[in-house]
Amino acid sequence: MKVIVLGAGIIGTASAWFLQKAGHEVTVIDRQPGVAQETSFANGCQISVSHAEPWANPGAPLKLLRWLHRDDAPLLFRPRAEWLQWRWGLQFLRECTPARAAHNIRQIVAIAEYSRQTLQALRAETGIDYDCETRGILHFYTDETEFAQSLSAAQLMRDLGCPRRTVDADEAVRIEPALASIREKLVGADFTPTDESGDVYKFSAGLARACEQAGTRFIFNNIVTRLLTEGGGTSSRIAAVEVIDEHGRHQQLKADGFVLALGSFSQPLAKRIGIDLMIYPGKGYSATYDVQEPTLAPMVSLTDDGHKLVISRLGDRLRVAGTAEINGYSRDLNEVRCEAITRRTRELFPNACDYENPVYWSGLRPMTPSNIPYIGRTRYNNLFLNTGHGTLGWTMGCGSGRAIADIIAGRRPDLDFAFAGEVGGSPAPVLVSLPTHGQNA
Repeated sequence: MKVIVLGAGIIGTASAWFLQKAGHEVTVIDRQPGVAQETSFANGCQISVSHAEPWANPGAPLKLLRWLHRDDAPLLFRPRAEWLQWRWGLQFLRECTPARAAHNIRQIVAIAEYSRQTLQALRAETGIDYDCETRGILHFYTDETEFAQSLSAAQLMRDLGCPRRTVDADEAVRIEPALASIREKLVGADFTPTDESGDVYKFSAGLARACEQAGTRFIFNNIVTRLLTEGGGTSSRIAAVEVIDEHGRHQQLKADGFVLALGSFSQPLAKRIGIDLMIYPGKGYSATYDVQEPTLAPMVSLTDDGHKLVISRLGDRLRVAGTAEINGYSRDLNEVRCEAITRRTRELFPNACDYENPVYWSGLRPMTPSNIPYIGRTRYNNLFLNTGHGTLGWTMGCGSGRAIADIIAGRRPDLDFAFAGEVGGSPAPVLVSLPTHGQNA
């Protein structure tokens, strides 16, 4: 069948790869001039299966109150006169109970582990070079209370099969010697040797080239304006997608099936045809530094718990990313938040990088309140969702692409995950996203 994938980030590109592998004729549409130009361009680059706790957890509400008026806060909620933001925020608070947080972690780990295995197989098959490091992830703490609270999360991860072990400060420095400069501030860490890191942009670009060689068509500089529907009831379907091309002309592109993988922009497009996705943009920031003293910059990927930053070595560059700003669709850089990233990175690795010439970036993460993405069917029998991956698009990307290809073929993917809609058989009359699965009310 002919399938159009809307979005050329890691999610859309991975979907295209597995769809064309299944024998479909695939076209990918994106408004940018190339692949992975938005949220997948300069993120934190971690494949963080064992450290994939949702932002919504029992400790989050109190922290949000404490951070409310801090421009450099790790998670910043800026209230707007916008109904979706308030609905999203109320649902986020609902997801912060211990029971729901534990359930959501189980869902996240299931798709993340499946995705890591899929990435490893894809890497072996294609040989794509993306500055991959398989040295694990070290999550370090400088606050005794935060470290004590992390023990239960680490135990839950172990219960779910993740080899996340708690280590003391000396062991943390042995694992990553670049932390020696802050040894006296460290109170402990978690280490998972099976986690990875790598440049998601380079991977996505390499995978897109492999897709094109296999026959996938990429159409760039085209803005998706609406989905055109036909039929009614169980016969409802998408007839075509309307786009504005690079010359300003409206066109309608037809296909047998459509995959919605537009990240934060999935929500307004779906809303126009009666699908209410609980997705809101969470603006994240990153800074990329040239490494000047390689022995002083970390090689193991790190998570700085106190500042909610992730740090990944990408060859001769160091990528530091984090924070979430719930403040609409603007990608404007907040100078205070940018400087906070550089200030903290300099504190950690004072002589490692060129801190005078950082490259700052922001991207809109498609956040669901639970951090669980929408993957699956909709009330339209040829429209499929692969969106809402939040801060974990790279971690979940390859598995999500493989899963949606299975679902389009009428097969249930081989993992325990709450897929949207029904897999196989008749499509659900409405988008299935039940509260019991930690998604939306």
